[in-house]
Amino acid sequence: MSWLVRLSSLASLGAFLTGCTSLQPVRGVTPEVGSRIAFDVTDAGRVALGGTMGPEIAQVEGKLIERDSSGYLVSVSGIRLLRGGEQAWSGEQVRLRTEYLGTAYMRHVSLGRSIALGAIGLGGFTAVMISQSLLGSGTGNDSTPPDTIITRLGRP
Repeated sequence: MSWLVRLSSLASLGAFLTGCTSLQPVRGVTPEVGSRIAFDVTDAGRVALGGTMGPEIAQVEGKLIERDSSGYLVSVSGIRLLRGGEQAWSGEQVRLRTEYLGTAYMRHVSLGRSIALGAIGLGGFTAVMISQSLLGSGTGNDSTPPDTIITRLGRP
């Protein structure tokens, strides 16, 4: 059972570290290389990027690889479409010019949501462990020796 406790602890820690994240608008700060970012795409950007990313792209999200005066190089993890829906990408690098982009966002971990998620996970695990103990299926202590059953049936 100790492996089960370790596994649940590891899962709770993973949930806490991954946590709940959200995109927050960047106000007056230039995103740093290596950060998780997203950009709204303007109409001009949809026209320019339509051939490589699709004509209905509303937002690009990924890891900022490089930035310079003309734009950003992004390792794209996903895009959001104008009419809803998302498409996952696997890190393809795309150069985005600043004139194609609207609002910039950075991904931040929400500490409160992360703690709540970890508490829910730990509570669920605890409930399972308690129910196993109450039902008797979580213990391996059988007080009847194996040969007693045979003796009761009248066998030697």
